[in-house]
Amino acid sequence: MASSKPAGGGPPAPSRPATILALSIGNAVELYDFTIYSFFALTIGKLFFPVQSEFGPLLLALLTFGIGFVVRPLGGIVIGAYADRVGRKPALVLTIALMVLGTLLIGLCPTYAQIGAAAPAIIVVGRILQGFSAGGEIGVSTTMLMELGHPAGRGLRVSWQMASQGAAALLGALSGYLLSAHLPADALEAWGWRLPFLAGLLIVPVGLHLRRLLPETAQPDPGHAVLAELLARHRAKLLIGVLMIMGGTASTYVNIFYMPTYLIRMVGLPPQTAFLTGCVAGATMLAVAPLAGFLSDRLDRRRPFVVWTALASALLTYPAFWVLSHVASVPAALAVVGMLIAINAVGAGACLLLLLESFPSRVRASGLSIVYSVGVSIFGGFAQFIVTWLISATGNPISPAWYVTACAFATVYGASRMREAQRSRRSSASGKPELSAG
Repeated sequence: MASSKPAGGGPPAPSRPATILALSIGNAVELYDFTIYSFFALTIGKLFFPVQSEFGPLLLALLTFGIGFVVRPLGGIVIGAYADRVGRKPALVLTIALMVLGTLLIGLCPTYAQIGAAAPAIIVVGRILQGFSAGGEIGVSTTMLMELGHPAGRGLRVSWQMASQGAAALLGALSGYLLSAHLPADALEAWGWRLPFLAGLLIVPVGLHLRRLLPETAQPDPGHAVLAELLARHRAKLLIGVLMIMGGTASTYVNIFYMPTYLIRMVGLPPQTAFLTGCVAGATMLAVAPLAGFLSDRLDRRRPFVVWTALASALLTYPAFWVLSHVASVPAALAVVGMLIAINAVGAGACLLLLLESFPSRVRASGLSIVYSVGVSIFGGFAQFIVTWLISATGNPISPAWYVTACAFATVYGASRMREAQRSRRSSASGKPELSAG
């Protein structure tokens, strides 16, 4: 699709592929900046949380990682409502600006040895800013991807949200792998860990510029009481939506972001090898998500993708962790992680789209932002802390599988209770564009 000149003059409107690319790049940058912390949790814990116990520094570092998720629901409410009242485009410019500030604070923060208790306090403030930004980012950007064109192609468009998350994980894990492979341990601890945080900011001007060129996909309504309408008419959908988010969230944050730490501490693999699992996981999500989105458009069903992939995750996670704990080899680790993330990627985009189609357009960005930020905050942000505590309390290296499996069954229940919108199938079959649901 070629770019077109607006009737009132000004720069050409970007084509739809260019708009999808702009949204995906911006989203990948935001999520990279937000999640790179987890790949360096061991180092950050040592430098900023000097507690004298085996798991103490790591637990505090992971707790601080989770603090970024505590404020995500607030960001989802505020930025989601802003997007529904004022527009998707200004909300996305705001999210990337807040993420930049939070990432700068973490990447440039002096250590505990240099400034004492102020150091962890600055890290916490940086995580709060990042969390507030991320709370609104995914709901608004995914809503815009859905609204960009014909209903028949929604599955593929929304799948780029998950693909961009895979790209962010791939870049983060690749950063960890390259740094651990080419820098001495003392250099990595002294300054090397900061490089991924600062490098992630280099592409921000490009992402910010692209977002300013985005078309608006919603009709602004500054006086609309978005939150009041959600609570009055859509409370059940919000609760069911959180259940639906649980399985994919737990799988993502345990099998991608926690896995390098798990393989280093519990399996005994060297750091650079453990980071390779993050690379495989990110690359798998990047490749599988668009294929699954394309397939969901052809079958024109969302719920079966969510239910069957959640069931597969529930049934296969425990055997997968058993293999990891009993076969300490790189091929086994790469194969297990690749399998679990492929399963997750198949259902993740369909889950988001099923949620989006359940909300009318006037509260769509807010609805998804709240559901996603609450679900990810509770079951993703503290997943690494929870599974580390489980291992510490039970001494069982397979115990993280219990958590992922329980969350997967919650998703099965939630998806079974969510009604699938009929209007998308009628519009797809007729070839006519769908009218706004709001």
